Amino acid sequence: MRREGRAGQRRTGRVRRGLLAGVALAGAAALMGVGGCASDPSRGYSFESTYDQGVRSVAVPVFDNYSFELGVDAELTEAVIKEIQRSTHWVVVGSSNADTTVTGVITDVRLETLSLTPGVGLVGEQGVRITIDFDWRDNRTGKLLASKRGLSTMEAFVPARGTGEPLQIGRSAAAQAMAREVVRSMRSGW
Repeated sequence: MRREGRAGQRRTGRVRRGLLAGVALAGAAALMGVGGCASDPSRGYSFESTYDQGVRSVAVPVFDNYSFELGVDAELTEAVIKEIQRSTHWVVVGSSNADTTVTGVITDVRLETLSLTPGVGLVGEQGVRITIDFDWRDNRTGKLLASKRGLSTMEAFVPARGTGEPLQIGRSAAAQAMAREVVRSMRSGW
C-alpha cells in the first residue's frame, strides 16, 4: 500500500511541476508580446486606437444620391453614423459644431444575379452593390483627411421561393457593409 502511495505522490508532484512550468512559460510569452507592442498603431501592434485622437467630433450630412434607388441615401447615412458611434471614440454632431465632416455621393446602386435555381433558371441569389465617392475633411484646417472614389461593396440576399428575402434585406446589408468600409478608411495611417 505504501508503494502505491509514494508513486501517486511522485506523479502528483510531476503534474504540479508541469503545470507550474506551463504557467511560467505562458507568462513569459505574454510579457514578450507586450514588450513587442508599439505605442504608435502605424508602427506595429498596439493597444492604442487607430483613429485620430485629435478629432473629437464628426458631422455626417445626408449623402447625395445620384442613383435611381430611393431612400438609400438616408439608410447609408444612418449606417455610417451608427458605425462611427460603435467603433470609434468620436461624437457625431451637427455640421456647424464638428471638428470634421464626412460628405459622400452614392454614384450607383444595382442588383446583380449571383446564382440561378437549377432546372428552372429563376434567380436563386442576388447581390446589392453600392458604389460611393466620399471625402472626410478637417473643418478646423480645411485639410482632406481621407478620400475615396468608386468605393464599392456588395451583399447578397436570397429572393428565391422558400426563403423569399425582400430587396430591403440586401440593401440594408450593403449599406452596413459600406458604412464599415467608410469608417475603416477614416483610420490614421492606413
